[in-house]
Amino acid sequence: MPDSPIPDELHKSIVDNLADGVYYVEPDRTIRYWNHGAENLAGYEASEIVGRRCYDNILAHVDAQGNSLCHATCPLAASMLDGEPRDVTLWLRHREGYRKPVRVRTAPVRDEAGAIVGGVETFSDASAVVRAAEDADRARHEALTDDLTGLPNRRMFDAALRGRLENLARYGWRFGLLVVDIDNFKAVNDQFGHAFGDAVLAGVAKTIQGAVRAGDMVSRWGGEEFAVLVEASDAAGLAETAERVRALVAQSEVRHETLVLSVNVSAGGSLASRDDTAESLFERADGALYSAKREGRDRIAIVE
Repeated sequence: MPDSPIPDELHKSIVDNLADGVYYVEPDRTIRYWNHGAENLAGYEASEIVGRRCYDNILAHVDAQGNSLCHATCPLAASMLDGEPRDVTLWLRHREGYRKPVRVRTAPVRDEAGAIVGGVETFSDASAVVRAAEDADRARHEALTDDLTGLPNRRMFDAALRGRLENLARYGWRFGLLVVDIDNFKAVNDQFGHAFGDAVLAGVAKTIQGAVRAGDMVSRWGGEEFAVLVEASDAAGLAETAERVRALVAQSEVRHETLVLSVNVSAGGSLASRDDTAESLFERADGALYSAKREGRDRIAIVE
């Protein structure tokens, strides 16, 4: 096997003093170089690492799901096999036992003839990047979901409705809208308090979500109202979903501390047409809801 390339003293001094961790391995993944940056980031001195194989359960790299990478999908080993560099985020195990997110870049090392004679990995602390990504995901989630029920909020629902209307106009994909309202909610809230009222909203939300199909979308529209986008080709299909929602809510209970109560909902709905806007579709569905309320509540009403 060709001799492993050794950096001259100037290059070694430069690499030794990088803030990023850098280490070099031979094809059998024996570590032959470990810089000061690697010592600081991983907690291991070079004297403890050099001469050991990188898969000897030292750093124990894992992905975001906790899957071990050292034996099956190690990016450094993969780069030495196919000659391609890699750039990934993974989690190493610090000497003190905790997991640290690091951005890892791997590349093959070649001799003068172009043969791969080893691999080099650089890694840097990705804690701030991971936290920023998590914060951004959390902010997006909070901006698009209702805090109490966890359902999509009105902003997210509006975007979904626009998409459904565009697909209807372009491809003819039929759907309907249901507006579902908890009957006598104000009286429940006034009699039993806001905490119980919140339990009613959360419980009804879960029941409605469990009553619709996978392609349907339930949203907290506001107050005690929910809006549901339903994949339905005709009024009968929309009515079937509305009735299932009504019946399942009627047969459920809200339990909070020592209180147990059954509640009802009324629902109004309408199929969307190609010339509908969000406003015109909601106007018809709302009109149907008020019809159901006038007829005695715990009812559904569907209009074309």
